[in-house]
This record gives sequence, structure tokens and C-alpha cells, in this order.
Amino acid sequence: MTGADMALPAQDERTLPAVVLRDVDTRPLDQVLAELRLTVEQYGHVVVVCSKATPTAVLRRLHTLRSLMESDRIALFRPDLPPLAVAVLARQLRQLASCDIGPGVLASAGRLLTHYLHAGALLGSVARLDRVPVDLKQHAKSWMPGSQFAVLAHPQPHLVRLGPDTTLDGPEFGTWMLVARGQLQSDWVTTTLAPAWRVQGLREAPLPAESGDWWGTGKLVEFCTYLPDLSVLYQLVTSVRRGTCHWCGIDVIGDRCVFCSATPPAPEARPALTRGS
Repeated sequence: MTGADMALPAQDERTLPAVVLRDVDTRPLDQVLAELRLTVEQYGHVVVVCSKATPTAVLRRLHTLRSLMESDRIALFRPDLPPLAVAVLARQLRQLASCDIGPGVLASAGRLLTHYLHAGALLGSVARLDRVPVDLKQHAKSWMPGSQFAVLAHPQPHLVRLGPDTTLDGPEFGTWMLVARGQLQSDWVTTTLAPAWRVQGLREAPLPAESGDWWGTGKLVEFCTYLPDLSVLYQLVTSVRRGTCHWCGIDVIGDRCVFCSATPPAPEARPALTRGS
């Protein structure tokens, strides 16, 4: 993680602690490089998880560090999720890291587990929201005093002005919900949305620092539902077909290696049959 506020408390006693690369873009390059090198030597492989709202300077420094180390054992994972959901996903990977799962499969599991997250927020304004489609009428309503908007960013973007009968499509399986409160004073997420989605557990966490930038406002209550049980996560990941990266030889899920970025070579075209051959 690139921020301590994205390192959620352990879900259970097996969850591995997060390694936080603090002040990546402001500390001396050699100092951060030495820290990252030590982390790779200690764990063998490193998956750096960060959100799309992570500052460009931080991302540029991470790519520089990876290049300087000339290592295929460092993966940068930036899922297209709001910051709170990214923190939840990172904790799920920390849970799975305690199991007998190889680093390539573990890193690839992040893309798989995003399908089981529902992430959104209650916003006091959508005037600066550019990550979820907002029409002109909704933009105009956002300037009306007291307006609030229920927004689902993942898995299917949806935005509606909050009213007595407001609903959002939720998960069709049992989940827990994590809530992070910003400057918006509202209990709608915990008293209305959570019961409507029939969540099995509810927890609160501090709002990630990047959430205000991602949502375009600090007046929000961010939420994310997720699968909390390690046994369920493990079954999901291990039931998916694995492949072997043809370049670095590591086991992965999917077609693209998260460490060396290699994709399977294109199948060779069969020679065309000609008359008389």
C-alpha cells in the first residue's frame, strides 16, 4: 500500500499485515529503493495495490523503482474501484497470502475478486464527479441546497438523487459492508441501504485520503460490500483454471502475467491446404 489509511485492520488472526510504502514521492529515491528491495528479499514477491486516485507523482516513482530494481517480482495493481473498495480488496489479498497460493495466482486473484465487490457512496454533490456518468439534469440538481445522491460505482455504475424510495441494486449473495464517513452527515447507508442489501455484518473505517479526489467531494459516506470469509475466498481462487506464464514461468490466473506483463503468444497459423498437396 502507498498510504497507511488504505491498510485496513486484519479481518482475522491469519491476515498478514500490510507493508506501507510511505511518502514514496517525497523521500529520497535511494531510501525508498532500499526499503522496497528489503521487502522483496523478505517476501519474495511484492504486489503494490493503489487506487486510480493515487497521485501521478507516486505512480511515476513506483514505476521508476521497479525499473531500477530490474525485477519481475514486483507487480503494480490499480483496480478501477473507489479507494475504500481498493483497501477492502487489498485486505482480501492479505488474507489469501496466508494460504498455499503462489505469488502469481495471488496477484492475479485481485482481478477475480473485484467481481464480488459492490462499491459506492452517498454524495452531497456530483458537480465534480467524473468517474460515474452524470447527466446535465443531475448536475443542476446538485446545486440545490440539501441535495444528496446515492451512487454505485461498481459493478454497474448507477446514480440517483436520494429520496424516500431510493434503491440501488445490491449483491445477490451474503456479504459484509464497510462504511467510511466523510463530511456528510447522514445515516442512510447504515440504516436504509445496509438492511435493503441484507448485509450480514457492518463495520466502519476511517475515510481514505484519496476518496475526496475520487468522488469529487469531501461531503460523502463511502461504502463497500465484500466477502469476509477466507474459506470462501480461497475456494473462489483455487476453483479457477490456472496457467503458466511462458516468459517467467510463474503460475497465474487469466491471460496476462501481473509480474512481467507477458501475454500468451499468438497461436501459430496452420498452413493452408492447396490443391494437389
